[in-house]
Amino acid sequence: MVVLLAVSSVGALSLGTPYVPPYRLVAAVLEGETTLAGIVVSELRVPRLLLALVAGACLGAAGLVLQEALRNPLAVPEMLGVSSGAALGVAAPLVLAFSLPAAVQPLLAIGGAALGGGLTLLVAGIGRSPSAVLLTGAAVAAALQAALLVLMVMADQLDLQLIYRYLLGSLSARTWDDVSGMWPWLLVAVPALVLCAPVLSVLRLGDEDAQALGVRAQRARLAALAIAVVLIAPVTAVCGPVAWVGFLAPHLSRWFNPAAGAVRWLPWSAAWGAVVVAVADVPARLALAPVETPAGAWTALLGVPAGVALMRSSGRRRTARHGQAASAGTREQLSGLRKTAPAGADDVPPTGAASHAHRTEPGHGSPTLPPAGAAGTEDVR
Repeated sequence: MVVLLAVSSVGALSLGTPYVPPYRLVAAVLEGETTLAGIVVSELRVPRLLLALVAGACLGAAGLVLQEALRNPLAVPEMLGVSSGAALGVAAPLVLAFSLPAAVQPLLAIGGAALGGGLTLLVAGIGRSPSAVLLTGAAVAAALQAALLVLMVMADQLDLQLIYRYLLGSLSARTWDDVSGMWPWLLVAVPALVLCAPVLSVLRLGDEDAQALGVRAQRARLAALAIAVVLIAPVTAVCGPVAWVGFLAPHLSRWFNPAAGAVRWLPWSAAWGAVVVAVADVPARLALAPVETPAGAWTALLGVPAGVALMRSSGRRRTARHGQAASAGTREQLSGLRKTAPAGADDVPPTGAASHAHRTEPGHGSPTLPPAGAAGTEDVR
């Protein structure tokens, strides 16, 4: 992870037009606005890299929170209506020509994300199983995406291009103002994540066991959804829904540390989310230069097959561990039976023909047959 982060960071700051050698990066940042390289690096590439790291960390942590709260590895923001609702909240004022200040966009995204997630829980029923919530969330996400398509039909050509790039998740033309606008939301979300992590470990046991341990599963699930909304909404307001980062990052954290729990997976999931977005933004900016492709297209293109492969690998690992544990338990049980068996337990009395021959062989103290007429008087033991 450190190697990927270092390589992607150097590539994000060095590659492009103009090209800045890695050994000149520090000098370019210190030069600031005095040279072209200093302007490009300090005012465009550095805030874009920081935004990619922060956005990826938020999406990775939100994905783990949703998966652990719903006990389903497919519970991602894209499947619960959260990302679609946030995108709808930002795109609707743009198409309907409402002039709103930029500071209000995160609030619109939070309102849309809360609408999508709340509608999912309302339709599925808060008390139902997590599988019902996931299936209902997919339907709600499809309905919200249909509303977005209606808005795209109503938009003119310029707004349509902006909405199209926004809906795919893009980091293009982002500045320090976009980065600074996310810190207030992080100050709220990070303490909530610290408090939420132990509860996620309890929710993995199931609703009945969680209630037996004093955790109200329904309220804890609602709180987890609220934390996920606070993490996803500001990212969606600035970058759009960067797809499937919340699916891949938690599986990477579990694959590298399968024996850990939600408390240890959470920071690793955030770190892997940051790495995934930072790595995906490099080909998004350079693959078809001078035309930039959305970073969300690359995260979806690479994240879905990689996540499925990690899920299958984790399943094989669990199956192998269960098989080894069962074999070890069987061996221990047989060993215990041998140790507790009596000394004469291995002396098995003869049966079948051998037993009959033993009874009828003369001269060995075998019992004689009863006399005629005494049949039925022998005690049967």
